[in-house]
Amino acid sequence: MKKDTPNRRQFIKTGGAAAVAASTISFPTVTFGKPDSRKLKIGFIGCGGRGTGAANQALNADSNVELWAMGEVSEARLNNSLNNISKRKPGMVNVDPKRKFIGLDAYQKVLESGVDLVILTTPPGFRPLHFKAAVEANKHIFLEKPMATDAPGLRSVMESYKLAEKKGLAVVAGFCWRYEPGRREFFKRIADGAIGDVQSMYATYYTGPVKPMPPDSARKEEWSDIEWQVRNWYNFTWCGGDGLVEQAVHSVDKISWLFGDAPPHSCVAVGGRQKPNNSGNIWDHIEVNYLFERGARGFLGQRQIPGCHGENNDYIHGTKGRAQIGGGLIITGKDAIKGNTNDWTYSPNGDLWRYTGPGGNMYQIEHDELFASIRDGNPINDGARMCNATMMAIMGRIAGYTGKQVTWDQALNSKQDLFPKDQNWETGKHTPPAEAIPGTKEAISPHGWA
Repeated sequence: MKKDTPNRRQFIKTGGAAAVAASTISFPTVTFGKPDSRKLKIGFIGCGGRGTGAANQALNADSNVELWAMGEVSEARLNNSLNNISKRKPGMVNVDPKRKFIGLDAYQKVLESGVDLVILTTPPGFRPLHFKAAVEANKHIFLEKPMATDAPGLRSVMESYKLAEKKGLAVVAGFCWRYEPGRREFFKRIADGAIGDVQSMYATYYTGPVKPMPPDSARKEEWSDIEWQVRNWYNFTWCGGDGLVEQAVHSVDKISWLFGDAPPHSCVAVGGRQKPNNSGNIWDHIEVNYLFERGARGFLGQRQIPGCHGENNDYIHGTKGRAQIGGGLIITGKDAIKGNTNDWTYSPNGDLWRYTGPGGNMYQIEHDELFASIRDGNPINDGARMCNATMMAIMGRIAGYTGKQVTWDQALNSKQDLFPKDQNWETGKHTPPAEAIPGTKEAISPHGWA
């Protein structure tokens, strides 16, 4: 392998270990109204529901901030978002009409508007481009998951987060479960040996369709390929990733968390599409089997089909017990919880410990800790673990869509670049790959494997 080719061993050294260390750091609460604190100007790009929620949470996190600039491809969506935020935080919104930017280049204009921190909540296909620009512009960043939809994009994000680290910029990722108090305690207990050595984890993400693809007849004549696909971003691998990469990546992240954010060695996957998706090209179900060190396994089941069983749980087996997220945060065995048990309740009948400690809004905690870290001069950087989880999800999709057993190094160095070269909103032309058929040349050759 060439020296400059990323590989699993290098990833563990530079990423996984740093992520484990970072996960133990605690941050102070924000000092409100600190006399020598600078008012931070916030901009955000991608004004849909998640972006609007994130902007509100950012304004809740620190009293000395203001919403300064916004960017969107849809003027109506931007205005709806601005109205929502203005009603909730009327004294903290200072978005002059000149700082309402519309178009695919809106991200550049937001970054040039004088903001200190930017929220990136567009469809994830744009995340590598926007993240790179934000880091180069010296902005603190909150970015939603996932970080990319293909390996070339993820490699760009890896370079950007390392540059952000050198520059002392805060980078907080929208892997929200990492900020939920109960799950932090749950995974800490397991890491401390509550169930012995971890043998396996089975994670489920069974839901209905998120944003069903409309028929081609719904497309207006004046819409370019790019506009049509961005309007229906969830249904195209380049823009949304697919159900595994965009939604079930939360469960992938918990598998990564359990195994210390160390990359898996390899994976295999099976899946396909049961319900026709018109011109979209994503699968509606996939099962991935990840292989870790010492033969430990991570299994993930993801489905987005109406009328089926729904579930979003996690089942963990160790050499000395079991743990579960589903119906509570549960660890089995009388001796599973040692030391401080203030946050856990023991059930003799079920022979299990159940977390009953403090909760909290994980979406808000993300921003509370982000701003606290900036004020404290010790900026959070979630870069290593956010890249590991995203790459694991992309790796699983690659294994499923190609029908191959895929190693971490193969996935990380895949040459399949899904991002359209023509990004003109009015005239941009792009024909996405057809829905993948495993085992075919069309599915395998874009990755550049010899």
